[in-house]
Amino acid sequence: MATTTPTLLTLSTQPCHVHPLVLLSIQDHFHRVAKNTRKRVVGILLGQELQKGGWEVTNSFAVPFEEDEKDPRTWFLDHNYIEAMNDMFKKVNAREKLIGWYHTGPRLRASDLEINAVVKRYTQRPIMVIVDVRPDEERAGGGGGIPTDAYVAVEEIKDDGTASQHTFIHVPSLISASEAEEIGVEHLLRDISSTALTTGSLSTRVSSQLSSLRGLGARLVEIRDYLTEVVEGKLAVNQQIVANLQDVFNLLPNLEAAVQGGMVAEPPCEEGEGEGKGRKRPFTVATNDQLLVMYLSSLIRTVIALHDLVLNKQAAAAAADGDLDDEESSADKKDGEKKEGEKDKGEKKDEKSDKEKAKEWFKGDEKGH
Repeated sequence: MATTTPTLLTLSTQPCHVHPLVLLSIQDHFHRVAKNTRKRVVGILLGQELQKGGWEVTNSFAVPFEEDEKDPRTWFLDHNYIEAMNDMFKKVNAREKLIGWYHTGPRLRASDLEINAVVKRYTQRPIMVIVDVRPDEERAGGGGGIPTDAYVAVEEIKDDGTASQHTFIHVPSLISASEAEEIGVEHLLRDISSTALTTGSLSTRVSSQLSSLRGLGARLVEIRDYLTEVVEGKLAVNQQIVANLQDVFNLLPNLEAAVQGGMVAEPPCEEGEGEGKGRKRPFTVATNDQLLVMYLSSLIRTVIALHDLVLNKQAAAAAADGDLDDEESSADKKDGEKKEGEKDKGEKKDEKSDKEKAKEWFKGDEKGH
């Protein structure tokens, strides 16, 4: 069925949310099957279509796939394996349905439409996600970024009246995570960072910082190009993007005030050093503010720890006093029971003596008669 222009516009704005577990599974699949080769790996995406539009990819599994490097249109995909694995995943989690497929590209291939037609047997509109497993510095621009590109196949109607054909349209892709996944990824990154700091060489640390700077440079270039096109009228103004950029600029040190002399007066210095010191001052102020927050946080954490220690000491002392009171009360109870026992023995002795006296009296009375 042909896709109309409004439908195309709607599809092009529906995002595809990919979870970190899927990215890790695809990375593991690639390293197990096609590492150090030019091959790509193919698998199935599981998740659900969102009611408000879009897809949420929460799981995936690998699929046996082979293709001829010389003739890309010659390929093999085990659809029986897809059906068997899909049935097993339904038994584990019925909410996760087959919604599309993935490959490691890193770009579109000639056989993608044919593979998409096979996957379309199991879902009405499959989503195709290309995951670029290459390192950040090898990807386009050298700045890294999100390693996913999502596409949906549509039937394109041509204006010249010729036969329609299927093609892919690009849809936005996002990296989304649940709370449990965020915690897991945070611990994973923390372990990687600690290992790199303890066992990594100087060249490794420098390479990591260089990669981060390249990423920052690529983002700044994207911001510059976007603002240039907005000023020239090529793009419409997006208030959300402008607000985010304003927040970024508000967090930067106030260099303009430092150059114009708007900052607090500096002590007299030698010729040629005033401008450099004036520009350093905003960074010093920002650093001091951050260090002050860290210092106050450390003080608060120390006070809370001392307070907990005092409370523990008080609780331990109260528990010890309670044990002593229990011992004293048990000793008093034993003494009381002992006294009561002696009293009962005395009373029994007195009763016995009274009986003997009565018996002797009756005996004497009989003799008198």
